Amino acid sequence: MTTSALRVLVLCTGNKVRSQMAEAFLQRAGGDRLAVSSAGTHPSTVSPLTIEVLTERGIDWSTARSKSLTEFWGQPFDLVVTVCDHAREACPVFPGAKRQLHHAFDDPIWAGESEADRLREFRRVRDEIEAWAGDLAAELLTTAPAAEAT
Repeated sequence: MTTSALRVLVLCTGNKVRSQMAEAFLQRAGGDRLAVSSAGTHPSTVSPLTIEVLTERGIDWSTARSKSLTEFWGQPFDLVVTVCDHAREACPVFPGAKRQLHHAFDDPIWAGESEADRLREFRRVRDEIEAWAGDLAAELLTTAPAAEAT
């Protein structure tokens, strides 16, 4: 018996915080049943604080890179998720997506006046994304078609 992984693409503006976290947590929650990628409308660099707060959850994200949505343009996806309002406005329809979903999360990148304040905000947003990703993965895997016999 073989299963085909559901393909999920998570979009944000810079692909440096929220979409990276969502990719990491969806991939962990879905295992080999979800093939998750993330990208940005204006890719930047993965934030060191993103890597730090994911490491606190046992996820090594040190080799992650920020990717442009154009790398994925026209590829088939079972689900495309926007996790910020700007990405939703910039990409209201993604060619090749069977389904689209929007769930905005706060951007912690500019939060607070100190590094400690920003780290607290990164952790808060991480925790929200982790919970959301677990619920979404469970929903996707529950509603996925049964495995095909080979």
